[in-house]
Order: sequence, then C-alpha cells, then structure tokens
Amino acid sequence: MKFILLFGPEAVGKMSVGHELEKITDFKLFHNHMTIDLVSNFFDYGTGAGKKLVGLFREEIFKEVASSDLSGLIFTYVWYFDSKEDWDYTEKIAKIFKDKGAEIYYVELVASLEERVNRNKTEHRLNHKPSKRNIELSESRLRNSILNHRLNSNDGEIQEKNYIKIDNTNLKPTEVALKIKQKFDF
Repeated sequence: MKFILLFGPEAVGKMSVGHELEKITDFKLFHNHMTIDLVSNFFDYGTGAGKKLVGLFREEIFKEVASSDLSGLIFTYVWYFDSKEDWDYTEKIAKIFKDKGAEIYYVELVASLEERVNRNKTEHRLNHKPSKRNIELSESRLRNSILNHRLNSNDGEIQEKNYIKIDNTNLKPTEVALKIKQKFDF
C-alpha cells in the first residue's frame, strides 16, 4: 500500500493532478472535497458539526483503505503550515497508513496566484466541487487564505524521505502526474 498526500494551496491543481495520477497508476483518488461537499449538504464546513463529520468520514475511509488490498490512495489536502493542528492532522493520517505497513509519499504543488485564480474557474474544478461554483466567494476565500495562512512549506521544512515539491504553474496535470510517477517509481 502506498499513501500519497498531495497538498498545496487552493486551486493549485491537486485534484486535477490526482485524477491524472490515478489514470497512470492503480491508485484511487480521494480528493478533499469528496467529504467537504457531502457534509456541506447539511452543515457548512466552517462549523463545528461540519468539521467533525468531515473528519469522521475521512478517518473511517483512511482506516478501511489502509486495511484493504488496494495498492494505493492519493489524498488531496490544503495544509496550513502555520497551523500546529494541520501538522498534527497530517501526522495522524500518515500514521493510520504507516501502522498498516504502507509507504508514505508527500507531494507538494506550488503555482502563482494568477494561475490559481484562473484554475479556480475551470470546468473540471467546478464539475467536481459543487461548493466552488460560487466563483466570487471561492476566489475571495482563495485570496484571503494567502493573507491568513502559509500555504507552502519552507525549503527543508519537510524532512520526509519520499517528498517532492513541484512548481506546476506552467505544467499540465498529465506532466505533473508523470513526474510524480517517475520520481517515486510507481
């Protein structure tokens, strides 16, 4: 079992890259909005109930996948590097897989703000993430997150053996997925 944590800021291309990586490996994609948009039918993700349910669904899925005979899981995540809670969360989910003998891979994506704003409006994103269809609100949240959080790691901050950081500002998702596959010999 391989667990790929694919992270970066909003609209950096995590889900698109994840879809392409899923196509060229036999790994399954679990993008973060699969749970956020499910729960948002009942509770806003920003509420206590919303966060609780998203966390519970994700944790149960992680546990079942880690115990399964699947060959790998790609999970997308916006990691706030200035938040101890996010550091603890990424450790917690990695531990679920490590405890079952999985290999853990960390893939960080970086792109310019201008490119992220453009990607925030793509048909692919809007088709797969209903909560992003209010583009004005989505873009406002994207811009505010830059003001309130550090969305990419500093050089040398991630000390994991299986780690790669890719600036995908000018790369297609297929190119990024191929780089990841080649780097880790998937």
